Amino acid sequence: MLTQLPIRFVCATRETKEGFFEKTSLGRTLTVFRFQGPIEIETRIFFQNSRGLPAVYNTAIRESEKDPAILVFVHDDVCLCDFYWPDRIYDSLKRFDLVGLAGNKRRMPGQPSWAFIDGTFTWDALENLSGVVGHGRGFPCALSVYGPPAQEVKLLDGLMLFCRSDLLHEKGLMFDERFTFHFYDLDLCRQAEQKGIKMGTWPISAVHESDGSFGSESWLQGYKTYLDKWID
Repeated sequence: MLTQLPIRFVCATRETKEGFFEKTSLGRTLTVFRFQGPIEIETRIFFQNSRGLPAVYNTAIRESEKDPAILVFVHDDVCLCDFYWPDRIYDSLKRFDLVGLAGNKRRMPGQPSWAFIDGTFTWDALENLSGVVGHGRGFPCALSVYGPPAQEVKLLDGLMLFCRSDLLHEKGLMFDERFTFHFYDLDLCRQAEQKGIKMGTWPISAVHESDGSFGSESWLQGYKTYLDKWID
């Protein structure tokens, strides 16, 4: 039964254990919610991490083979503001297999992000976008309202992704470790689409401190790796 699965947060952070729970948005969130209510909330935090996110996330996936859970892959600069986020996670996975906070209902050849359709960062039409994400440090914050949530999509933003671990093992879905930070989320969605995994967005109130680093040297290298792999 879905609600019998614990919710396990998987996160990579440069902080020490003490620094993570004291300084990061996610760490402070988990300090509040970790021991609340009947829902079992676990953490698999990779402290003082220097590896790429896919390598870290894959470690947690492999560990879950004999210890199943709902895996929540999330950045350490995300603050969950929704008191009912565990219920929302369970509800979302009754409808979709792989879920995030924001995404795009279509996929274009060579697009460099779930939200942009070309290399000059042209936003896709709003009717194709889905989800709401807060940006800033704490609340109140700026809101990015992309479109109605709870929509089936082809691409998801990787700031927060969740899925049942048993489904990942059943479908053979893993993160591609040739990516480090950028484009791992688009690549995962491309793999999921090929494997018939249903993806969607869900309304969960969260604030993300980062706006991304589009156009940086590391981003450009990730884009090249992505285009080399997925020749549209």
